[in-house]
Amino acid sequence: MSTTSDWENQRAFLAVLREGSLSAAARTLGVAQPTVRRRLEALERSLGQVLFTRSPSGLLPTNVARELGPHADAMATAAAAFIRASSAKASAVAGTVRISAGEIVGGEVLPAILATLRERHPGLRFEVELSTQIRDLLRQEADIAVRTVRPTQGALLAKRAGTVKLGLFATRSYLERHGAPRVMADLANAGFIGRDRSAADPGVRAALAGATAEADFALRSDSYLARQTAIRAGIGVGICHVTLAARSPGLVRVLGAAFDVSHEIWLAMHEDLRRIRRVRATFDHLVAGLTAYCAGGSLEKFRTRAPTGRNVP
Repeated sequence: MSTTSDWENQRAFLAVLREGSLSAAARTLGVAQPTVRRRLEALERSLGQVLFTRSPSGLLPTNVARELGPHADAMATAAAAFIRASSAKASAVAGTVRISAGEIVGGEVLPAILATLRERHPGLRFEVELSTQIRDLLRQEADIAVRTVRPTQGALLAKRAGTVKLGLFATRSYLERHGAPRVMADLANAGFIGRDRSAADPGVRAALAGATAEADFALRSDSYLARQTAIRAGIGVGICHVTLAARSPGLVRVLGAAFDVSHEIWLAMHEDLRRIRRVRATFDHLVAGLTAYCAGGSLEKFRTRAPTGRNVP
């Protein structure tokens, strides 16, 4: 195989494997559909193998494609890590840092914390992946991960930011129209906002104790952000971070201590990255910011006393 354009052909292969069609792969890569087809056909010719077959639902990978997939995925991960590593000198608080976090923390909490750090270090750039999947930090799928369970992989630097309390909330106007649930069993008719197909957190499942098993759900979604938005929109009663709900004056907590659930917030990064100042500065800043958030403090107050990152070793 030649080496000049192999990577572009392999990127096209990986995109088709992930997306299932030429058009979706083209959108992902930001190129025209004929370009993806041409690169895929070139890769098949060089391999002497058919990688996909057509079906009514799209392109189906052959056994050869399934075997090659993990290798192409590893190459893509390594290429992305290479680009981040070369984005600035290791001694500078500048360049790109990739962060993996769940939807609520990544979408609702991290932006305010990262804004403070970027004000002080404008050369920093962030890639924030909103995902519940645990990214492999050892393979550098992300530089920093924010998780709700303690990381157990070796060679990781992990710090606990604190504990986030969860509660049941609805808008004041919704409760005025429909009435507030007084006991857990009332959730069955309260217009509950919950998960669709994914399993609930064990702590949440235990706290609900089957109260919503036969509920007339007002909205189901596996997206944390969709459920959060639905609560604020007044669709029904749902679960929210207590600290986050405090930012929305229109939200009212219901059932109080009857639903008492919390989960931990952990941050982790590979030990080797502690010598990279942009990663270490971002890690330390996130630890401080999320610690303040878990304690119920205002992130606006955090802005005035946040660590600067200037003295990172």
